Amino acid sequence: MSDSRDIDEIRQVVADVEGGFNTNDAALMNKHVAPDATLVSAMGVRLVGLDEVMTASEAGLAGPLRDQFARYEVKDVRFVRPDVALAYKEAYAITADGEPIDLDHTMCALYVLVKDDGRWRVAARQNTLVPR
Repeated sequence: MSDSRDIDEIRQVVADVEGGFNTNDAALMNKHVAPDATLVSAMGVRLVGLDEVMTASEAGLAGPLRDQFARYEVKDVRFVRPDVALAYKEAYAITADGEPIDLDHTMCALYVLVKDDGRWRVAARQNTLVPR
């Protein structure tokens, strides 16, 4: 139904989100977000459309998330259809040097990705804080 190239491309989408988060770069973080996407933040805030996602990301990365860093691990990728995938990610807090920070929670995210014109885009994402 899919090939390893699709999985590699989806992993790159998540890597770009991680890279954008860790460098306070909202454009990189949201590079693959579809214009009509719906995202739910770890705090439960629903964001609809790329403009709203960018506004919230820019504010968060310039404010409370400015000195936060994370390591993302794609745990699973499943294909609903050849052009629709579900990707499950876990995120862990780290220092600026990449050392793990032992917190009482982690963040899990479910991405819904759609392949459009040969490119994987995030159509939806749900972030959830999970106690350890």
